[in-house]
Amino acid sequence: MSLPPLVEPASELSVDEVRRYSRHLIIPDVAMDGQKRLKNAKVLCVGAGGLGSPALMYLAAAGVGTIGIAEFDTVDESNLQRQIIHGQSDIGRPKSESAAASIREINPYVEVVIHNTVLDNDNVFEIFEPYDLIIDGTDNFATRYMVNDAAVLSGKPYVWGSIYRFDGQASVFWADQGPCYRCLYPEPPPPGMVPSCAEGGVLGVLCASIGSIQVTEAIKLLTGIGDPLVGSLMVYDALEMTYRKIKVRKDPNCAVCGPNATVTELIDYEDFCGSVTDEAAEAVVGSTITARELAEWIKEGRDIDLIDVREPAEYEIVRIPGSRLIPKGDIVSGAALSDLPTERQAVFYCKAGVRSAEALAAAKAAGLKNAVHVQGGVLGWINQVDPSLPAY
Repeated sequence: MSLPPLVEPASELSVDEVRRYSRHLIIPDVAMDGQKRLKNAKVLCVGAGGLGSPALMYLAAAGVGTIGIAEFDTVDESNLQRQIIHGQSDIGRPKSESAAASIREINPYVEVVIHNTVLDNDNVFEIFEPYDLIIDGTDNFATRYMVNDAAVLSGKPYVWGSIYRFDGQASVFWADQGPCYRCLYPEPPPPGMVPSCAEGGVLGVLCASIGSIQVTEAIKLLTGIGDPLVGSLMVYDALEMTYRKIKVRKDPNCAVCGPNATVTELIDYEDFCGSVTDEAAEAVVGSTITARELAEWIKEGRDIDLIDVREPAEYEIVRIPGSRLIPKGDIVSGAALSDLPTERQAVFYCKAGVRSAEALAAAKAAGLKNAVHVQGGVLGWINQVDPSLPAY
């Protein structure tokens, strides 16, 4: 369904702006009126990473007058495969500053507002308040649910996107006009069930595919053209090169946007989503060692079985010397329990410590009471023991 424009048009476009946006102006559906609305619009992009990079660049190119960037992270070399708003010289620089510099280079007529801070319950409403629309480029469930709830409670629409390996999803969530994120996903997946991009990877160009859909939807909402993805989920499969549009209905029992909503203020989203299962949280108590402690154990010649619980592709990138690979899924499912040591002490590690905690819980439940896991995983080993190894 078409919706009325989200913002009023600016009073005028300058001569320079007319020249710059001429290819928009000759589209009848956009024309002068639509471009003036874009000029008057204020859009906040949460995240300047994989999705935020193309989104911010195309918002700027389209002439959105005020662009906010909510991002606290710094540019890392591993970002450059997909986060195209940053470059080699930006490594170590705050992403918000790097992104702002790129935006100003793309379009000097755009005002950029930097929010170089962690978006949380204490500041999200204040940061959201000046903006007409939110674009969600986050990569973790806790922040996604917080963004959704804050948008619902403040009555703002937001354009959501998600990417993983070769698959992407996008939608427009606006409780005043249709469903919200919780109507589609009432509960987060169990901890460890859905790997992050840092764990599972993402095809770099997929970010551009989904990010461009997000900006397209933002432009449609701001100018009141076309049929936005309110009440629809766009699913993209890059390997099959297919797009599917799935109907999403407003949930009458939704905890945050339903008529009997129980979520009337922001909650503890880390606790709601959980980083590890309760079993894993219990298993690691008293059974966690640091990378430095592991190095000492190896130096002492302690009789251990060092087990990498990541996926084979990760194991090929980098590993702790002397380890062997048993993916976490095989341990948790029970398929590889017979491969675990009975005489030697099992030491599990993964990339950062979450998957190894889950493997540890399964191993202890199977009887390996003296098993431990490495806090910080292979990244901890690189940071604390051997910085010559490649991080990813």
